[in-house]
Amino acid sequence: MTRVGHGFDAHRLVEGRRLVLGGVEVPFERGALGHSDADVLAHALCDALLGAAALGDLGGHFPDIDPQWKDADSMKLLGACARLVREAGYELVNVDGTIVVDRPKLARYIPDMRARIAAVLALDLECVSVKAKTSEGMGYTGDGSGIAAHAVCAIER
Repeated sequence: MTRVGHGFDAHRLVEGRRLVLGGVEVPFERGALGHSDADVLAHALCDALLGAAALGDLGGHFPDIDPQWKDADSMKLLGACARLVREAGYELVNVDGTIVVDRPKLARYIPDMRARIAAVLALDLECVSVKAKTSEGMGYTGDGSGIAAHAVCAIER
């Protein structure tokens, strides 16, 4: 049996925070605001994995009102979500994520993001896709006030 999951996340961009995407710190004058390190790509991937296995969502497993997750490394959360999926009897097949933001430009960081995600999920590199898209100046991802990510995954029993 093959199942597919979809995930989405968005965060406000603010001064005084690091911008972490797919476990990679991207130099930029603003970072994502959140309880953890606010890695929108990792969070979207978490929700895709959990959704595919019908295991709820990231906030249900790692609530932002719990102080133990303050400034948490989202790649550790992604690894924990992958373990939950495997414990439910599924194997990960592939993941595909899209980061939506006009600035900063991300192309040079994508190979490192793919490698980090593949390592955390114990997947071959060719099973991990990461893309970056702009919104052509429209909305919060275009005006620089926020960043978003979508993700899909396939799992098999």
